[in-house]
Amino acid sequence: MKLTTKIFIGLIGGVIVGFLLTSSPEIATTYIKPFGDLFLRLIKMIIVPLVLSSLIVGAASVGDVKKLSRIGGKTIGYYLCTTAVAVLIGLILGNLFNPGAGLNIPVDAEVAAAEAPSIVDTLLNIVPTNPLNGLVQGNMLQIIAFALFLGIAATTLPENKGKPFINFFESLAEVMYKITGFIMSLAPYGVFGLITPVVAMNGPKVLLPLIKVILAVYLGCLLHAALVYSTAVKTIAKISPLYFFKAISPAAITAFSTSSSSGTLPVSIRSVKENLGVSDGVASFVLPLGATINMDGTALYQGVCALFVAQLYGLDLNFAQQATIVLTATLGSIGTAGIPGAGFIMLTMVLQSVGLPLEGAALVGGIDRILDMARTCINVVGDTSAATIIAATEGELNVPNKVLEM
Repeated sequence: MKLTTKIFIGLIGGVIVGFLLTSSPEIATTYIKPFGDLFLRLIKMIIVPLVLSSLIVGAASVGDVKKLSRIGGKTIGYYLCTTAVAVLIGLILGNLFNPGAGLNIPVDAEVAAAEAPSIVDTLLNIVPTNPLNGLVQGNMLQIIAFALFLGIAATTLPENKGKPFINFFESLAEVMYKITGFIMSLAPYGVFGLITPVVAMNGPKVLLPLIKVILAVYLGCLLHAALVYSTAVKTIAKISPLYFFKAISPAAITAFSTSSSSGTLPVSIRSVKENLGVSDGVASFVLPLGATINMDGTALYQGVCALFVAQLYGLDLNFAQQATIVLTATLGSIGTAGIPGAGFIMLTMVLQSVGLPLEGAALVGGIDRILDMARTCINVVGDTSAATIIAATEGELNVPNKVLEM
């Protein structure tokens, strides 16, 4: 049985047990909630080393700095811009749909009273004055910035000096992936332990807004593809959007069914090379990089779910806090590809960046597979659009004349 199925069963089981315990919620909070708390502590334990090691490896994978300055720079710039737009779409839909409005699950007073700094302070605080202090405090934006500096700087060193550094963090990243896999294997029990007391104290009505979450994420993915990718390939690559989507449909379908950007990579490379005429060099560089750092669909999902959790707990997110979500989800997307349960892990990181209760992530854990299919599909479509656009700007796109916009 797949992990996502087990998580869904854990969610349903928690709802049923919670419903049965609505008359005695203290049983759920005393005997079941500790299992959920333990799962959250395990998640918190891995966030900092996981993000640090993954981001350093992701930044270092860009390779030669001269290559980064041209093809690499355009590729990363495109990925980050489209990811930021995706988060904005998610936040807009989260505000429009209001999936968690009206429920108002109580939170600790210190959480409810927490306020984010101004937008200027938020931007300045991205650069840590003491990186080690940022690591200790779990300041996600500072950790991301420091890791990017380390990863890029390591590529500028002679191989005998930079390679051992990169190898160490590659090993650390692999160790953290293994630990993450173990923790995610406990997710069904963790979700059960988190959901049961929530339903017992608030009733099953708390899960009804999840339908709105699914609709918002799927609508957001469709809008992102129709507005962002269509406009980009039409204006920059001069290709009909309809033909583009038809050309990369094998990759999109594979991504939707497997929920794996890395697993879809061979299909993505073949689709852009054979159907769109992207050169070997661009395809082999842009697409693997995209599978590592491009997470448009996942970032959009973060925006929707962060608003959902905030509304669920009756917390208002001001402009600075929503800007923090955009920055954290955009920059954090670089280090989450290829990680089992990446969307769930990334969501906890985003929630933590603005002081939202991590317990809210459990509510979307049971429907993660449904959401993962859409967000992985849009991730892969974003990868293929980037390869097409970068190839066009480099003069390495050889699309049949019949599909070019005249």
